[in-house]
Amino acid sequence: MTIPGTAIVEQGRAARAAGQTSSLWRASVARSSVELKSFFRNRQSLFFTLLLPIVLLLVLGSIFSGTVPGTHTDFKQMFVAGIIACGIMSVSFNGLAISIAIERDTGMIRRLASSPMPKSAYFIGKIVRVVVTGLLEAVILLAVGVALFHLPMPPNAAHWITFLWVLVLGATACSLLAVAFSTAIPNARSAPAIVTLPFLILQFISGVFFPYGQLPAWMQTIAAFFPLKWMTQGLRSVFLPADFAMVEPAGTWELGRTAAVLAAWCVASLLLSLLTFRWRGANVK
Repeated sequence: MTIPGTAIVEQGRAARAAGQTSSLWRASVARSSVELKSFFRNRQSLFFTLLLPIVLLLVLGSIFSGTVPGTHTDFKQMFVAGIIACGIMSVSFNGLAISIAIERDTGMIRRLASSPMPKSAYFIGKIVRVVVTGLLEAVILLAVGVALFHLPMPPNAAHWITFLWVLVLGATACSLLAVAFSTAIPNARSAPAIVTLPFLILQFISGVFFPYGQLPAWMQTIAAFFPLKWMTQGLRSVFLPADFAMVEPAGTWELGRTAAVLAAWCVASLLLSLLTFRWRGANVK
């Protein structure tokens, strides 16, 4: 039998927990709104963030022709799948790491840390911005791929579901990785150079520009440790014919492993972010 005093304590705890959840929800919605408005109102950043993958697709589509060796798939269609993944990583890893470095230099992160806003709302807002802009990037690239390169649309709902979970898991993993990686950036001026180098290397070894199975084995081994390889492979399974899987190293799409690797990156990057992220120029516990 519950005594009245204990019941009052339990009700109080439940009310505080509900209040904290409600506060986090409102703060996350508000912060997400700020992030999206800031991104879409900065026309230069919006233009170049969305334009770069489109330019890559148009240039590569104009240079390469014919089919991928061992398949009946046009090179151009393979590029679309790879560059959509590249575009998602660009708006998440590149864009986010650079913006965090700028916000740290201007003191915005320090001011947010001193405000009543739950700190987790800051990261939720960043991830929401990345998912929304990544989806917009993917839609634009799909439109270009269909209009200019005759990219076939996914034939059924299962393929669209795969597209969505690859996009969400990939964007989340790359966003959290950007948060952790931002600790290695000393100031905003050096951010573009520090962030761009690993991104460029991963593009060339992850199957974005070349059939992954034709890369040297040591490159494949390195790329398999990072999210971009699995994002490109997951998106190839969505947009390319089933027989293209035969030229993948495993001979299948490995969707289960793709989901597991991307989810593992989400967890690992989250833990690393919690351990290393700096709010005031030093780690805040």
